[in-house]
Amino acid sequence: MAGHSHSANIAIRKGAQDKKRGALFGQLSKAIMVAARNGGSDIATNLRLRYAIDKARANSMPRENIERAVKKGCGELEGETYEELVYEGYGPAGTAILCDALTDNRNRTSGELRSLFEKGGGNLGATNCVSYMFERKGLFVIPAGHCEEDRLMEIALGAGADDVALQGTVFEVTCDPNSFETLRSALDDAKIACDSAEITRIAANKVDLDLENAIRVLKLISTLEENEDVQSVTSNYQIPDDILPQVQAALGDG
Repeated sequence: MAGHSHSANIAIRKGAQDKKRGALFGQLSKAIMVAARNGGSDIATNLRLRYAIDKARANSMPRENIERAVKKGCGELEGETYEELVYEGYGPAGTAILCDALTDNRNRTSGELRSLFEKGGGNLGATNCVSYMFERKGLFVIPAGHCEEDRLMEIALGAGADDVALQGTVFEVTCDPNSFETLRSALDDAKIACDSAEITRIAANKVDLDLENAIRVLKLISTLEENEDVQSVTSNYQIPDDILPQVQAALGDG
């Protein structure tokens, strides 16, 4: 099942994402600015800002960049005003794709994303064309060697988790977004380290991909992630275990 899990997909794309550091810092700054604008600069009361800053730190964003973004969001420094939008479309093999974006020019962003979808073998769709296929969930990815399954289940389920599932070499723990902070605190208190912790969208049904379409879908997602207005990309693809090495090799060669 490892090839079908969120953690496997994260691992496949990590190398490519590491090459996009410049664009990533721009994306992270926007997320911090919008979170600060909407909820203030106190991370104790503005959990969205805390998540944005945690993500920035995890990606080695310099402290001065983070502080500048917070000040811009709070109006202490001059900065742009960004609009939050979700773009929806279809990728190769009928995969559903969602792009969360922050933009100061929706016409520019729409045009750029439409072009990227078309060049990648897909098409940008109308509002709600695929979003109904996804549910927002908190997701924690925990290496199996960090914790015994029984102990993890006791702690996670007691803190509001919906499910604890072993996927290959990792546990995937999911929860309602409202329970995310409680669950994260419980895992921190128990000193259970996570490879990743985020509120994301999880598809109810997946599309199994062959080698050719797996490479096409991941290349499209990669180009969408490179767009500085795009904050995150979610899709409902599945890559079978037996072709994972070939997919990784093809993306590495690209």
